[in-house]
Amino acid sequence: MNGLMMSGELLVSSLIVHADRHHGDTEIVSRRVEGDIHRYTYRDCHRRARQLANVLTGLGVKHSDRVGTLAWNGYRHLELYYAISGMGAVMHTINPRLHPDQVAYIGNHAEDQYLFFDLTFLPTVKLIAAHCTTVKAFIAMTDRAHMPQDTGIANLLCYEELIDAASDDYAWPSFDEDTASALCYTSGTTGNPKGVLYSHRSTLLHTYSAALPDALNCSARDVILPVVPMFHVNAWGLPYIACMVGAKLVLPGAGMDGKSLYELLETEQVTMAAGVPTIWQGLLSYVETNGFKFSTMHRTVIGGAACPPAMLRKFQDDFGVHVLHAWGMTELSPLGTVCALKPKQLAASPEERYAVQAKQGRAVFGIDMKIVGEDGHALPWDGKTSGELLVRGPWVVNSYFRNEGDADLQIDIEGNGWFPTGDIAHIDADGYLHITDRNKDVIKSGGEWIGSIDLENIAMAHPAVFMAACIAVKHPKWDERPLLVVVKKPGADLDRDALLAFYEGKIAKWWTPDDVAFVDALPMGATGKILKNRLREQFINYTLPTV
Repeated sequence: MNGLMMSGELLVSSLIVHADRHHGDTEIVSRRVEGDIHRYTYRDCHRRARQLANVLTGLGVKHSDRVGTLAWNGYRHLELYYAISGMGAVMHTINPRLHPDQVAYIGNHAEDQYLFFDLTFLPTVKLIAAHCTTVKAFIAMTDRAHMPQDTGIANLLCYEELIDAASDDYAWPSFDEDTASALCYTSGTTGNPKGVLYSHRSTLLHTYSAALPDALNCSARDVILPVVPMFHVNAWGLPYIACMVGAKLVLPGAGMDGKSLYELLETEQVTMAAGVPTIWQGLLSYVETNGFKFSTMHRTVIGGAACPPAMLRKFQDDFGVHVLHAWGMTELSPLGTVCALKPKQLAASPEERYAVQAKQGRAVFGIDMKIVGEDGHALPWDGKTSGELLVRGPWVVNSYFRNEGDADLQIDIEGNGWFPTGDIAHIDADGYLHITDRNKDVIKSGGEWIGSIDLENIAMAHPAVFMAACIAVKHPKWDERPLLVVVKKPGADLDRDALLAFYEGKIAKWWTPDDVAFVDALPMGATGKILKNRLREQFINYTLPTV
């Protein structure tokens, strides 16, 4: 017997329709590539998205065609989010920080029909244009006054001219909610990136769950600043969430430095921001150096890499900004867990609360997870036993686009489908996930595992350390031993012995790194993560003092 309820497809277009109807006068503020601050409303965004849908239709874009973007977080990119997916095509966000060869590979693999780009990325477009075999035209996301001249790019079009010439009379079509809505490629450090193809249904379900109070806790009373790029897993879903709840949206464009971010946070009265630890490191450094405070921001979401406990404490103790530690992956749309506290933890001591907040948190509704040993059997949730983390759910990848890399997916011993995350973790009795390392980064010393993240977090708590990474270095007796690679704060006085002494009493003695290498900078990936594979290559012949 079926229920007697109305049926309706879960479609991305419903989000902007809802935002227009119920929050039409709420602002969207963007720092433009042209240098100024742009303001308009959800109603304006919806109107221009309809115009853009007419533009795409006129260009011959059809259902399920891929349309690529190389763009920052801005209002034009937001319009593309809704116009492309809303008309039934596939929004393909490309990470412009990748090497041009990889950008061209991704565009060809996706068979993008058109490519929209911010002027910042004109040099990349010049390099790849002749190699993008399926792209019919390149659209510069600017007006005629700022259009580049003599680019050598065939079929270069102007975004604002196309919009101005188009009607806003467009009705969003209805279609199967399992239709593809967006495509995002992983930023894997080995091999070619793999495409994760989201559906309208998976996107809407992820949006519902991510906005919940025990997840990102978003509402119409919020002013949300997604520092995480819209080209990186759809800015963790925040452009969709903001529409669903009617929050004011502040988009930082290319201004990712501490000064630019702080100005937006204060002038736009941002209440919530989201980004990776490396971004917040720069913001905190700027705020501390200038003796500033945050007047309205009361929480920040930190993900993409483990949040160092020292950063968590600084945000909360020094600035009164609550930290939501989160974990996810491109393959999870991306949200998997958020560290929202339960009543018993709120009543606990500050030290006990901080110990919980250092973990990646509880699974949001819709995500199922477990840890397994080498034999594939599930391990207990006792907060101590570590294993590989597997997940499943309605917004978890089932297979990669064009079946690339499907050998990475697996069926567990019970015959169920799970996605192997590649993370090593343990889960406590309350369901809080604590990731101790990536499978490829864990240090195997004398038959035991040493978690590099724990060693990095301790180093980051030292007042003279700006950034730290820990990698495995070959050892003739112990197989591998930890080497700490450190960037000191400007003007800081710190040597190897002083930093290693900082570990005393904090970990088992045999976990202590064997040596410290001081460097001017750490290699960073396209999504703000430290590239440990590059560090391992750099220090492949490193001789430890203990050898």
